[in-house]
Amino acid sequence: MNQDIINYNSALSEKEQEVCAKLMELIGHHLSEAENKIWHKHPVWFLDGNPVLGYSKIKAGIPLFFWSGKSFEEPIIEPSKGKFQDAFILYTTINPDYALENPCLPYGTARQVFRS
Repeated sequence: MNQDIINYNSALSEKEQEVCAKLMELIGHHLSEAENKIWHKHPVWFLDGNPVLGYSKIKAGIPLFFWSGKSFEEPIIEPSKGKFQDAFILYTTINPDYALENPCLPYGTARQVFRS
């Protein structure tokens, strides 16, 4: 994993670090070929030079952004407002089974988002 992303995660609260560590694990497993780096101050993964997903810290939690997410037919993905085609899932905690949950969305687990 990119050291800059590790440093980014280290600056977060313990709870946020747990969420980001799980996201990094899942992204690394399902997008092992993707380049990853800090881009516009946030961790982002690229395929063929194009950003595909990333996450950031906001007051409400850790949103996992999908650059073309508006085209996904996943009920747990929230389209962003505006002219762009991105969408996100907002994560706030990790349950004991390490499935990520969001109290505002119907139990969005990583398996639902990352299909093999």
